[in-house]
Amino acid sequence: MDISRAEVEENHKRYVERQEIFKKFGYDVEAERDFIIERSRPFSGNILEVGTGKGYFAISLAKKGYSLTTIDVSEEEHRAARLNVEYFGLSNKVALRVEDAEKMSFKDRSFDTIFSVNVIHHLANPLKVIDEISRLITRDGKMIISDFTREGFETMDRLHASEGNTHATGNATPDEVAEHLSMRFDIERHKSRFQDIIVARHKAA
Repeated sequence: MDISRAEVEENHKRYVERQEIFKKFGYDVEAERDFIIERSRPFSGNILEVGTGKGYFAISLAKKGYSLTTIDVSEEEHRAARLNVEYFGLSNKVALRVEDAEKMSFKDRSFDTIFSVNVIHHLANPLKVIDEISRLITRDGKMIISDFTREGFETMDRLHASEGNTHATGNATPDEVAEHLSMRFDIERHKSRFQDIIVARHKAA
């Protein structure tokens, strides 16, 4: 992928501008990412992120010293993510892969920690993706599924409306995801104003 420094710098400028817009609506993006990471600790081993988007959560993890693989079905999103990763000099910590989250190419139990942040509401078949994530988690590992609270969605709706856009609301709520997982996993829940976090581990044998 050919990337110029000017493109990297211009992309980061747009990111900073967008962060300021979020803050005007009361949403501190980086603080929310830090909240998810802190509520997920301790975690280690092979880390996967499902749903790269523009790479911001992967960058938050990499800045804290973690190495990870992150997947997204969109090559366009991965290009944006690559620009962001390059800006922070974290290419050695973030491996970007184009994959369909409903049918990933990884072997069973390949990852010790799996994150999926603000992705579920974008998915046509969210519980199918949850089952695929469940296939990949090691016996002693944990998966962290986080999505917006009601206030989070309302904030995103106002933000997108201010730009003349709409924001997807999804086919499954965090409560439905937690219920689906609870048949096979022990569940912890954590909430901020904007994030509803599910931490799932295999039930004890």
